Amino acid sequence: MSVPAKSRQLYMALFGVPLLFLAVGFTQARIDSRASTAIQQQDELLLSSGRVLKNLSLGYDALLADIYWTRVVQYYGARLGKPEATFDLLWPLLDITTTLDPKLVPVYRFGSIFLSEPRPIGAGRTDLATELVKRGIAANPDKWILSTDLGFLYYWRLKDYPHAAAAYLTASRVPGAPVWTKLMAGRIAALGGSIETSRMIWSQIYDSTSDPTIREHALDQLRALKVQQDEGNLGVLAEQYRQRFNHYPTSSKDIFDAGLLRGIPVDPAGFPYAFNAAGKATVDARSPMETPPPTAPPSQSPSATGAPQ
Repeated sequence: MSVPAKSRQLYMALFGVPLLFLAVGFTQARIDSRASTAIQQQDELLLSSGRVLKNLSLGYDALLADIYWTRVVQYYGARLGKPEATFDLLWPLLDITTTLDPKLVPVYRFGSIFLSEPRPIGAGRTDLATELVKRGIAANPDKWILSTDLGFLYYWRLKDYPHAAAAYLTASRVPGAPVWTKLMAGRIAALGGSIETSRMIWSQIYDSTSDPTIREHALDQLRALKVQQDEGNLGVLAEQYRQRFNHYPTSSKDIFDAGLLRGIPVDPAGFPYAFNAAGKATVDARSPMETPPPTAPPSQSPSATGAPQ
């Protein structure tokens, strides 16, 4: 290599890389500016496309991806739970991050959660979430967990059980995948969106991670599923009670006293279930538990600063 060529490389290392990171910092500072409009923010972000940054990174694209992933977490966390918040820059930031480093698996896993959660928890864009995970699977075919994430999105958000089963089956074929991925594929194919299938998936989520926020959220969902199942079972018993006594029960104790129950069931918070005038079982007014919507499946919502295990 000639001396001038070495000099040019040294010049780029000494001045080009610092200037690149200064440019990234300047762009992000402008994105954070409260005076900027959403359109201005998007324009600034587009000027920092992943392909451009990758070409300018001089081999530091993985480091830049880490910086942008941190930016994604900060952006999401600053808007989490705020009713008026929007997540317009979430997908562009994720697009840049995965373009810079397609092997950064946590971006696909947590980015899809940020995108798919309904507002104000997330962007409410399951379509972009599935696109992101599919991109991750293509770039990381040896990571079976990404196919289960895709199955999760199909199952919970889209209620597309055939595609959910296919995604879990794809996961099961990756070397090293646990046996439960094949079991999940079969269960979803056979039972669709049943409570038992939901419980099985949430139990696997709870058991397969050490992240405390994910575990707590999975536990909340398992509790909600218990309430949903208990209320369904009590509704059947309430109808039997009505047929016998010509009126609906007012409490679980009424059903117990009629000999239709061996004990008085309680919700996960320890409160007996109540009944409305139409005989539908509900959680007690004093209970911190809530009756889940009848057709709304559970959703995962780890913290913005968590890391998948």
